[in-house]
Amino acid sequence: MSTIVSALVSPAEGKLHRNIDWRGAFWVASGVPALVLFSIGGIAGTTGKLAFLIWTMSMIMGFLQSFTYAEIAGLFPNKSGGASIYGATAWLRYSKFIAPLSVWCNWFAWSPVLSLGCSIAAAYILNALAPVPVFTDTSPEVLAYIAANAGTSAADAITAVSAAATPAIRTWTLYGHTLGPVSFTFNATFLIGAVLMLIIFSIQHRGILGTANVQKYIGLFVIIPMLIVGVVPIVTGQIDWANFSPLVPLAAAYAPEPGAWNIAGWTLVLGGMFIAAWSTYGFETAVCYTSEFKNPGTDTFKAIFYSGLLCMLLFILVPFTFQGVLGLNGMLATPVVDGSGVADALAGMVGGGQLIHSLLVMLMILALVLCIMTAMAGSSRTLYQGSVDGWLPRYLSHVNEHGAPTRAMWTDLIFNLAVLAIASADATSFFFILAVSNCGYIIFNFLNLNAGWIHRIDNGHIARPWRAPSWLLGLGAIFAYVNMIFMGAGAKVWNPMALWAGLITAALIIPVFCFRHCIQDKGKFPDHMLADLGMTSSDLAVRKAGILPYLTLIAGAVVMLLANWLFVI
Repeated sequence: MSTIVSALVSPAEGKLHRNIDWRGAFWVASGVPALVLFSIGGIAGTTGKLAFLIWTMSMIMGFLQSFTYAEIAGLFPNKSGGASIYGATAWLRYSKFIAPLSVWCNWFAWSPVLSLGCSIAAAYILNALAPVPVFTDTSPEVLAYIAANAGTSAADAITAVSAAATPAIRTWTLYGHTLGPVSFTFNATFLIGAVLMLIIFSIQHRGILGTANVQKYIGLFVIIPMLIVGVVPIVTGQIDWANFSPLVPLAAAYAPEPGAWNIAGWTLVLGGMFIAAWSTYGFETAVCYTSEFKNPGTDTFKAIFYSGLLCMLLFILVPFTFQGVLGLNGMLATPVVDGSGVADALAGMVGGGQLIHSLLVMLMILALVLCIMTAMAGSSRTLYQGSVDGWLPRYLSHVNEHGAPTRAMWTDLIFNLAVLAIASADATSFFFILAVSNCGYIIFNFLNLNAGWIHRIDNGHIARPWRAPSWLLGLGAIFAYVNMIFMGAGAKVWNPMALWAGLITAALIIPVFCFRHCIQDKGKFPDHMLADLGMTSSDLAVRKAGILPYLTLIAGAVVMLLANWLFVI
């Protein structure tokens, strides 16, 4: 492996550059903890007092699963794009169509982080620059309205006065419409989010080294405040332990009444585990940059391991203090559930006056920018490597003089501008996009957790820079089916059509792959695709795992469908 690495230290034209070590990947992946801001309100709204346990259990699962990805990433020192690329090669022997499914699902799982993150960041900016005024029944404006409109109730007066005092920019819309189960709109949130996305694109254009350097400084400004938010309430005694009991599901989503451990309750819990996985598993993006590591043999494992430790700390600590301070009713407040008020809620937990509050809100915006940068870096490299390896159209293989996959980045950008218009419409549309993308993420995890043992059987003779204990590899395979239960049972919690929309989106890879493989490549894969394994296309005919991969796919589909049938709200 050292020979391969040495040969590629000087970047060839048109290839990614070996410019970073594991620390660079760590800083690029340091945006993952900010994903807690995407769904902390939604998970609290659907699981109630179980929310902190949902985050904890999901994070532990994600950390244990990552060891499988660390092993298979080490097999491919000359590839980037993440575990989906490395796992796809394991499935290639058994089906040409299952392999690209892994790559595609990972991309459409990660890519919407750009649009969803920009929509939340835009909402935070609007809240800071054009806040909605708050009135009570004793406010002079409300009393004056009641006096001028005899017989008006206080509630109606508050509504009328609030509407009149709301800044026009918050209600301005250039155009909006309904599209199937979601809406889309070109409003102020969309415009601010689009500007943020273009700024992040310009930073990414400088290549992975420039991205890592920028994210190192943003990361320091984000990770430390998130630690403050997690630790200060504990130190100052703000945690109310009554907020953690009784440990039962809600009777219904977004309502404070406690439920029971029945089918409906379990469905809400599984819905929480489903959507939490989209955030807590995300640090596996640290192995997206294998072909950009100076020493992939050692950097790969360190990158994912230390990124996992960071996420373990923040994904457990922040939801715990969030729940301990706010309590159930605080977590069910509309601005918290829809995500627009999460930054205000977290800042309020620390105290310190308006200056500290404003500073923390600004840092939460930076946190979102950080995770958006992480997503663009990872998802664009998935598109790039998918193109290089023959899964996706050829035009995505281009990189610029800085080693940045710019055509893949432009594709990400254009796709996410469309998704941003949907995410900016309302909370229902936001969580629909999140649930659909997470269906792809669960499919990717299922395929790649099983790719670990398939690689062991078919490619066991190849030296591994880091080898996972066999029991962890087996545990990952079990978790693959647990994840399918989360998807089958939990996707419907967020939208009745989410599961089926996710499966349809996953199936879109079939015409895309057929175009590349059958039309552009005339039915042959690029010779270099299997170079890291020392194989040629003729070696793909040897299937040491026999029918086990096919039985695995059938069992996964059965588990998902049974979970969807059994668990109902």
